[in-house]
This record gives sequence, structure tokens and C-alpha cells, in this order.
Amino acid sequence: MVNKVIIQGRFTADPELQEKGGFSMCEFTVAWSDKYKDREDKCFLRCKAWRSMAEFVSKYFKKGQECVVEGKLLTEQWEKDGQKQSRTICNVDKVHFAGSKSNSEFAPVEAAGSEEFMKIDSSTKEELPFA
Repeated sequence: MVNKVIIQGRFTADPELQEKGGFSMCEFTVAWSDKYKDREDKCFLRCKAWRSMAEFVSKYFKKGQECVVEGKLLTEQWEKDGQKQSRTICNVDKVHFAGSKSNSEFAPVEAAGSEEFMKIDSSTKEELPFA
């Protein structure tokens, strides 16, 4: 059976990074809408990312930022005050940046350190080791 969901939407709030059972976990909600004439259908989906993906989401995404979320749908079930509760969530595999570059103000850009690059003297007549 196939259980794959891809959603493009916006963060409704800043992602929340937590520790659960010794692992990083990040919860967030993605919202999107479909418009047809004068009718607009809005949808909200709670998402959970784990481990390094959780840390990535909490570091680079903020409220209002557009994203594409890939994952699978799961149903969480619990009991509260004697009543059975449930909700459908997206267990996140990947989160991608989306939208125009003007939205990139939300994501910090880490510059590569100069120690990663070696300056090549252009006056050298030696052949480069690659073509």
C-alpha cells in the first residue's frame, strides 16, 4: 500500500523543537487553501518531524514561511478524561523551501568558511588536476 503525501503551504506558527524519548522532535502546522469563484476551502495539517529533520525545520523555518512537506499520514490515538481522542498527522520525511526568493528572509544563510577554499595563483603554468 502507498501512503505518501506532498503538501505545499505555510507555517501557521514557529516550529516547536522538543525532546521525546531521547530524540529531537519538531511539531508544526501547515495551512493551505483552494479557491473557486467566491468559495475558499482552508485546510490545516499537524506535522511531526524527527531527529535531524526536526532540528533543520526548527532552525530554518518560521511562521508564515512557504514550504513543501513530504511524508506519510498517521492517526494518533489517546484517551483524555475517559474519552478516546484521535487526529491525523503528517509524519515528515522532508521539508523543502518554497515561494519566491523574497521569502528567503526567513531562512538564515550560513556562509562557507574561507578555510574550505584554496586560492590558486593564476600565474602558475602547471596543469590543473582536473579537466
